[in-house]
Amino acid sequence: MPSRILLISANRCTAPDPVFPLGLAHINAALRTAGHETRWLDRLSNLGTLVTALKEFQPDLVGISLRNIDDVLIRQREKFYDELAPFTATIRQHSQAPVVLGGSGFSIFPEKLLALTGADYGIAGEGEPGMLALVEALKNGGDFSRVPGLVHRRDGKIVVNLSAPGPLELELTAADRPPEIARTYLAASDTLNLQTQRGCHFLCCYCTYPVIEGKINRRRPPEIVAAELENLRQQGAKFVFIVDSVFNSTPRHVTEICEAILRRNIKISWGCFLRPRGLTAELMDLMARAGLTHIEFGTDSFSDVTLQTYAKHFTFADVLESSELARQRKIDYCHFLICGGPGETLATLQEGFENSLRLKNTAIMAVVGMRIYPGTPLFAQAVAEGVVRAAADLLAPAYYLAPGLTEEIIFAKLREFSQRSPSWIAGDPLPGYQELVQRLRKRGVAGPLWSYLSTAQRLWQPTPK
Repeated sequence: MPSRILLISANRCTAPDPVFPLGLAHINAALRTAGHETRWLDRLSNLGTLVTALKEFQPDLVGISLRNIDDVLIRQREKFYDELAPFTATIRQHSQAPVVLGGSGFSIFPEKLLALTGADYGIAGEGEPGMLALVEALKNGGDFSRVPGLVHRRDGKIVVNLSAPGPLELELTAADRPPEIARTYLAASDTLNLQTQRGCHFLCCYCTYPVIEGKINRRRPPEIVAAELENLRQQGAKFVFIVDSVFNSTPRHVTEICEAILRRNIKISWGCFLRPRGLTAELMDLMARAGLTHIEFGTDSFSDVTLQTYAKHFTFADVLESSELARQRKIDYCHFLICGGPGETLATLQEGFENSLRLKNTAIMAVVGMRIYPGTPLFAQAVAEGVVRAAADLLAPAYYLAPGLTEEIIFAKLREFSQRSPSWIAGDPLPGYQELVQRLRKRGVAGPLWSYLSTAQRLWQPTPK
């Protein structure tokens, strides 16, 4: 007998744009394929209330997805998990359905968030296998110890089962992106998203992708990815962002995905995260022909010394070469930097700025401090250096700053850089930027707008004397 599952996206982060809850879409596809009935509630769509959904749908299980823990900004430190406990309490008042938590944010702090919220269960890591197994266990009285990734209480303690990767052959359809929900995100930026692979074998010292998805790249079938891209176009998306941690995990992966898109003759613009190493003219040409228009490079630093201590395993020469490959093909690109992490000094910051002047037509998005997450190499280093305790509650954001640097010192340097080069974006946007964003969206400009942010700085920022 099928079960009724209410799926809730608890995300309320809208900067720089609201992001469609893709994880729920994958959970929905797995449940739909197994014959279960689902209904969605999305915090950003404002379509109905939780109480109404509980009364009308009368679910057998309620799943809540937490995408982000906080904003990862050292000065603002906005939390996004504080509504989970009230959500759970409301569900308790109006339904007997068990509550299960999941999502990328939850998967970083599964024990803490289950205890904090009072939810019945959680699924850490990949959600589809665990969710399907949990539904069956609840219905048939099965063994919870065999549910992959299940976070649950046993003998007065919270325990976490080993997660297990599931098959990636399911194709998401419009049924897995409810049109009434998708319209909210299309109205904001004409953008939807898709995933082409899971897992990350790279070793960036701070990154949680290997913690959440595993360290082995697992690829979705290229023809299924291409079919899904066409489906997004049919749903009204003018731009699609590929959410993989790194799209160019291997040249073969990029080649096979792009060739599948070209075989179907899909005409839609898309963007992705790329690693600035291993790119060639041929590979960039292929991506451009397949529709690539925007690249977000996870560069982190323009100094070779800092890149080495961040465990990035590429150099500024790679960054410069990759940037030129994009620029020559008129593909918009930006670089994201993390300033102040292990190995950073005033000298490496200055070196990074001088190197940045060799990059043309780019935007440089710089943040201060490296957010410390459990299970990462950065956490081990921070404990060894006495920055945090091994038992620290990292739900309250903690940031690593290299010895000799402070938040104030780094922000002062970034302000200096942004005054000398409008490509550098640090701190809050200039006053005219939001007006520019609204005008561009009204004119139908889809996708990321960071390339316009440096233009705004050129227009509104006084020229230094």
